[in-house]
Amino acid sequence: MSPRESANNVDPMFLSRWSPRAFLEKPIPEADLMSLFEAARWAPSCFNDQPWLFLYSKSEKDKALFLSLLMDSNQVWAKAAPVLAFALTRKHFSHNQAPNRLAAFDTGAAWMSLALAAHKIGLATHAMGGFHQDAAYEKLQVPRDKFEIQCAIAIGYRADADTLPTALRDRETPSQRKATQTIAAAGSFPKDLLY
Repeated sequence: MSPRESANNVDPMFLSRWSPRAFLEKPIPEADLMSLFEAARWAPSCFNDQPWLFLYSKSEKDKALFLSLLMDSNQVWAKAAPVLAFALTRKHFSHNQAPNRLAAFDTGAAWMSLALAAHKIGLATHAMGGFHQDAAYEKLQVPRDKFEIQCAIAIGYRADADTLPTALRDRETPSQRKATQTIAAAGSFPKDLLY
């Protein structure tokens, strides 16, 4: 595992949290799993609307369904994770039904709260955009006019990279990050910023 180094002072948990693909097929105690959703519950949101909804696999039947909704490249490794979930966003405010342009942003805050809470108790998480969207809406019975499925999530205990298929083992390392000056700028938009 390659070490991460911070250019600025930051709590070590931000450096040690990452998204592995290798998971142990070890059940998560119900209280621990619920503590992750409790952390997400306390995330900030516009008007305190809390527009997120996490659907998670509790039974083997649920897990098989959730797994079938992932792209094949994610199924290969995510099948070992004891819990699979989907993060959804409610598109409209609950108090007035107006469109909530910050709903996905707020759901991202809830997801990060969940991910950090998991890391703190020795669990790992890996969010995935690679899932069959049409099938997910249909099979999970998500009303498209009211909710958007943001991502799938694998939750579990990290395993050794050797448990992965050979092609994935070299990728089983914490990723690095862009330099701070490329993601934060004082004042107005930087003219020399390249994307």
